[in-house]
Formats: sequence, C-alpha cells, structure tokens
Amino acid sequence: MRILSGIQPSGQLHIGNYFGMMQSMIDNMDKSELYAFIVNLHALTTVHDPKQLVFDTLGAAADFIALGLDPERCVFWVQGDVSEVTELTWVLSTLTPMGLLERCHSFKDKVAKGIEASHGLFSYPVLMAADILLYQAQQVPVGKDQKQHLEVARDIALKFNNTFGETFVLPEPIISDNLATVPGLDGQKMSKSYGNTIPIFLDQKALKKRVMAIVTDATPVEDPKDPEQCNLYNIYKLFAPADRLQEVHDLYVNGGAMYGKIKLELVDLLWEYFREAREIRERLAGDQAYLRDVLKMGADKARQKATVTLDLVRERVGLRY
Repeated sequence: MRILSGIQPSGQLHIGNYFGMMQSMIDNMDKSELYAFIVNLHALTTVHDPKQLVFDTLGAAADFIALGLDPERCVFWVQGDVSEVTELTWVLSTLTPMGLLERCHSFKDKVAKGIEASHGLFSYPVLMAADILLYQAQQVPVGKDQKQHLEVARDIALKFNNTFGETFVLPEPIISDNLATVPGLDGQKMSKSYGNTIPIFLDQKALKKRVMAIVTDATPVEDPKDPEQCNLYNIYKLFAPADRLQEVHDLYVNGGAMYGKIKLELVDLLWEYFREAREIRERLAGDQAYLRDVLKMGADKARQKATVTLDLVRERVGLRY
C-alpha cells in the first residue's frame, strides 16, 4: 500500500499538523510504502520571503525527523525538488473544469480570512492532485477540511483515465474521526492561516502564553458544561492520561471544571509529550548539511517514481513523438 501526504513549510508546525497528518504517517512507515514531502510550491501562495521559505523548509524537515520520521524507511523530499510535478499540474489543469475549482470551499475560506486571491491559490487543488497522482498514491491521510481536495484529485484522475486511457490510481482518504480536525485557540480548525495554533517546538514560556490564550466561555466554575463543546477540553483530551481525562470530563458534566487549572495542566502535558522530539530537533537544527543531504536523497528516490508516471502521461496525451 502506497501512502502519501505533505505539509506546508509556512511557519512553525503545530499540534494540529501532528495529529491531523504527521502521527498517522509516522505510524505507517512499517506498514506501507510511505511518501512524505514538504510542499514548498504550495507555500508560495502565502510566503513571499525567499529566506523565510528556505528557513521554514529546513525547519519542517528537522521537525519531521525529530518527531519520528525515518528517511531510510520512507521517501522524504521537498516538493519543488521534483520538477515533474509542475509539468503534470499543467497537463491536469487542461482537463480540470472551472466549475470543479469554483466549488472548492478552501479558496473561499482563505480569501475570507484575508489571504490574497491569486491564480495559485485558486488552482491549489490541481497541484495537490498532481502531487498525489504523480506517485500513484493509493491512500492519503487528510483532515476533514481537506477531503474535498482529495475528491477533486479523484475527479481529475477519472476524467484523465476516461479521456486518455487507464493511467492513474484513484486515491482513497484516510481520515481519523477523532483526530481529523484539531481545534485552535479560538475553536476554529487549528491553522497557520488563522493564527490560532499551538506550535510543537515553542519554548516553555511561549507555550504557556499560547495555552493560556485558549478561548473559553464565561460559564461559572460550579455550573455543568458540555465538554465536547469546549475547545480547551478537545485539545486537553489529546494529551491527558485516560484516568485524569475521565476526572476532568466529570468535572465538566457535574460542575467544578476550572479552566485556568486545566490550562496549566495542559502546558505540562504538552511539554512532556514532545520532550524527546524537542531534544532531537535542537541537534538537527544545527546540522543543515545533514538535512540537505537527506532531502536530496529523498528527491532522487521520489523522481524514480515520478518519471515513470510522467513518461506514461506524455505518451497518453501526445507529448512524446
């Protein structure tokens, strides 16, 4: 089984990235053929500082490895290092109906949040489809909010196959019902675009500041509350031991849940949960030569698969003569 997913290097990786995609991918290293990549071409829709993009790309590589991704047991590369994906994006865009892209909610949501409307932002799903189809991925871990983009990839693949003959595998989503969407500080989906994240590798002081900023309601401590409607509880439950989680759940339901105390517990839980990864990342951050070597090795492996698919596509559509 070939599993693929990528993550943008646009700012610090956060716990929503980890539970929404990264943990699932790391867990699948020994169960499947894993393709994991850093999507720096996608990041260009919002990041226009070249030095920052380079810094964030290498930082994302360090994050992945620190959190448990082993480059020797998977294919791990940077999207833009395999240029075949841009050619496939163009070929697929010539078949993609405008109406299909106009129905994508992600573009509308991002523009509503103040991100500049560009052709790249609008055609983002076509590049995502090329990422998936170029490597003939069979399964793709995605959050619920990204499921529509995977459906777009399937629609494009079907149209290509029907027009030019069987070429692409139709990918299936992997969605965890419990962890597909991690709430941010404000209760919306945790996203760098929304500025509501809890980055994984903050120092302890900055981590505490973020956690204490989690929005809660004004219900008195002694009053019953619905834990599932509280974004603090929904983050806390990702890290708390089962027995303590049950205690806190009962405090919500019966009255007595003190938001400030729960936030302080969450700071300690987060700090301990990522302790080992934090130590590894500190070492990796000082060895950029190693990170570049790892990414080059991964790009070479990714290109072996990409060239086979693109050669077939070129033959199918008439670009080989």
